[in-house]
Amino acid sequence: MYSARTIALVIGALLVLLGFFMLAPMAYDAANGSPDWRAFGTSASLTLFAGAILMLVARGGKLRMNLRAAFILTTFSWVIMAAFASLPFMLGQAQLSPVDAYFESMSGLTTTGSTVMSTLDTHSKGILLWRAILQWIGGIGIIVVAMAVLPMLKVGGMQLFRAEWFEPMGKVLPRAQAIAIGIGAAYFGLTVLCASVYWMMGVDAFDAICLSMTTIATGGFANSDISFAAYSAGGADIAASFFMVMASLPFAAYILAVRGDPAALFRNAQVRGFVGLLGILVLGMTLYMVLGNFEGDVHPLRLAAFNVISIVTGTGYALGDFQLWGSMAAPAFFVFMFIGGCAGSTTCGIKIFRYQVAIEGLRAQIRRMIHPNLIRPLRYNGVPLPQSALFSVYNFFFVYFACFAAAAIALSFAGLEPTTAISSAAAAIGNIGPGLGEIVGPSGNFSSLPDFGKCVMVLTMLVGRLELFTVLVLFLPRFWLS
Repeated sequence: MYSARTIALVIGALLVLLGFFMLAPMAYDAANGSPDWRAFGTSASLTLFAGAILMLVARGGKLRMNLRAAFILTTFSWVIMAAFASLPFMLGQAQLSPVDAYFESMSGLTTTGSTVMSTLDTHSKGILLWRAILQWIGGIGIIVVAMAVLPMLKVGGMQLFRAEWFEPMGKVLPRAQAIAIGIGAAYFGLTVLCASVYWMMGVDAFDAICLSMTTIATGGFANSDISFAAYSAGGADIAASFFMVMASLPFAAYILAVRGDPAALFRNAQVRGFVGLLGILVLGMTLYMVLGNFEGDVHPLRLAAFNVISIVTGTGYALGDFQLWGSMAAPAFFVFMFIGGCAGSTTCGIKIFRYQVAIEGLRAQIRRMIHPNLIRPLRYNGVPLPQSALFSVYNFFFVYFACFAAAAIALSFAGLEPTTAISSAAAAIGNIGPGLGEIVGPSGNFSSLPDFGKCVMVLTMLVGRLELFTVLVLFLPRFWLS
């Protein structure tokens, strides 16, 4: 009972916050004479009312959060917020169907960046701003979940970071509230800095604000059908590459850096591995384009860096169509979809630390085969690596690719051809955005998918964003009976 009251209170508070965020695009559309302000006003009223009702129902009595409640709250907060966030897409001039509206809002909140909307320049500025706000909310939301909830749930090896994140910060930020404020300040500061750089590079002020929110959230929504190609003339793509990398690093390290430990980023094994891998992939793709005599308006290094970083980090911006670079480009970018950034960042996907842990376990297994009597404890990032974390990582890999395969099969049943089905499943579970092929590739969108296919992608986005087990455990009867 106490846990149910806690869940209702938290979800109610989140809905109230979401309702207040709706007031920004409402005010913008009202000031510019767009009739969409009424849609946002109605949506905000309904959302604020629902949130207030939940908070009133939950008031009084004791509040308690146990393990089961944490699983329920983590998943249901995303599901319910996406439902209310879809209201402006249905009530406004966009007039999306309920399935399309929910797809768009879930894609925003999970920072996937897949879209069913086209001719974006014909939509109201308010709806474009709302898409960016959704991704910005989802970006900071997953940081909080990844740092506060997932380590407690021991999801996919995330327990490795409980001590790494909270013990050092506990010495300078003794309360959870102070930690949350520190993360929010870092997130907001990077967003403001990113918007300022975009604006100085010639991007319109409105687009600069929207793009900064989707860049720092590694979300990928842009205000143009040609994605970031619309803003590259002034070199904004170079800034985007830098900020996508910054948003892919652990935000906890930024707090430690501001508090007098600037070397915190460089001591982190996953940061070193992530930056090093990005460098190798960018150079490799650049050489491929140069040796293949690829001709384009943008320098191969600049083009390769932007698109590789965008896909690896799960942002999903496109600068041109990388499928036109040659026969090996599309398969390479398909593999890049399965990498991801650092834990504790806004990025999605498998994440680099899991590869590092898996490789460390593989090396230990090979050593035992060569020297059966050798005893050497496993370590990661300078600390002992418990077997439980190692097994969690292996389980995560298995379940991740099992869910990917299941989603691809389900999409094929929806009538999608193999390339579209497989790449759409990879884009959804990795929260990347564009898939491969003419329909859902960097120059396309997902509007042509049947409703069943869109529903499959919505569920896959949610599962991928919340680290699989957090959602999947709710489908087990034993979870509800125990």
